[in-house]
Amino acid sequence: MSRPHPLHPGDPIGQLEPQTWMQAAETQAVIAALSADGAEVRFVGGCVRDSVLKRPIKDIDIATPDPPQRVLALLDEAGIHAIPTGIEHGTVTAVIGKAHFEITTLRVDVESFGRRARVQYTDDWKVDASRRDFTMNALSADPQGRIYDPFDGLADLGAGRVCFVGDPVQRIEEDSLRLLRFFRFHAHYGRHTAMDRRALVACRKLAGKLDSLSGERVAGEVLRLLLAIDPAPVLLVMLGEGILPHLLPEATNVGRLRVMAWLEHRGLARADVQPDAIRRLAALIVTDKAGAEVVGERLKLSGAQTARLTAMAAPKVAVSDDLDGPALRQALRRVGGEEFRDLVLVAWAGRRSVEAVINHQETQNWIRLLDAARTWQPVILPVKGRDLLEIGIAPGPEMGRLLGLVDAWWEAEDYRPDRTACLDWLRANLTSRTPH
Repeated sequence: MSRPHPLHPGDPIGQLEPQTWMQAAETQAVIAALSADGAEVRFVGGCVRDSVLKRPIKDIDIATPDPPQRVLALLDEAGIHAIPTGIEHGTVTAVIGKAHFEITTLRVDVESFGRRARVQYTDDWKVDASRRDFTMNALSADPQGRIYDPFDGLADLGAGRVCFVGDPVQRIEEDSLRLLRFFRFHAHYGRHTAMDRRALVACRKLAGKLDSLSGERVAGEVLRLLLAIDPAPVLLVMLGEGILPHLLPEATNVGRLRVMAWLEHRGLARADVQPDAIRRLAALIVTDKAGAEVVGERLKLSGAQTARLTAMAAPKVAVSDDLDGPALRQALRRVGGEEFRDLVLVAWAGRRSVEAVINHQETQNWIRLLDAARTWQPVILPVKGRDLLEIGIAPGPEMGRLLGLVDAWWEAEDYRPDRTACLDWLRANLTSRTPH
């Protein structure tokens, strides 16, 4: 990216290298439709920020001075499907195939109500940019890739500084979720030594506002923060500044989380071990089954997410690196391959977080357990109720008891006996229990 010196305020300050997403036919079609009557159209926010950093682009957001009704009309004239997703706030979504583009009219806040605000439309790009949370998110680029930077976001982005646009206290008071976003963005874009002091002071001062946020909004930020390459340094700051206790008082094992993140990102090169927010959350918190369920409810996690979190917080089986043989297979049978993999990684991360010396053999043992989880195939008792009917056992509690007995014997025999052997054992067991 080149950085020409702007001749006048408001001139472009940089130039993006050619971007595949900008040159895509779908993008070009939307831009052509929106600029058909001569309006200036720019890409805004994350797609510009991440293009500067050469990171993958997730969403394409576009801004225009045209009001939303005109945007709808322009898209309709071009034959592009449009959805009024947030038309009361100036937002329309254009859809071409699988590509979605969020288009928002330039706005100025007239009155703020936390997350929502009463807005008026404007044609002033800097006024619209001043509504954004951080300077790096106030960047915009025209269709030719020229970058506009009204608040020195490029300098902050290059230095790894996450800085609020304007006064941090005012911006957080407008929407307290920005407090969490500050730490989430720092985890993904910042450098630990470059944490903005004014922002940090504001976050500490207003930490109590986090108590009013919904669980869904908190979870959205926390889970994305946890997926940073190394979220531990930011979480340590949040812990030390009294931020984290407002969200997760159970989140005290930052060391275990640090190792978990390292294992997932760099320590293991395995397709079956990918960065996972729920597993990292389990590594971070210290609690029991009931406590994990409380965390799941507080963050409004799905039933499946809460079940995974609970399974890791209160394991049904004990996992250590020396687990082997029949005990290993019994553990796998009880919890299944995926849950066992989670338990192995949490146990391994916990061990590495307190062990100063890395033991090569122990490392190989943990990898062996992961291999066992990956290749595990469920085993099923080869006899069922109908087999017991054939040997004269009537349906009812006795049948269930006998199935439990033969299952325990079969497991003790390491799942080797087949149907015939299991039935023979049952017959012998029945004979030995027949009164004389």
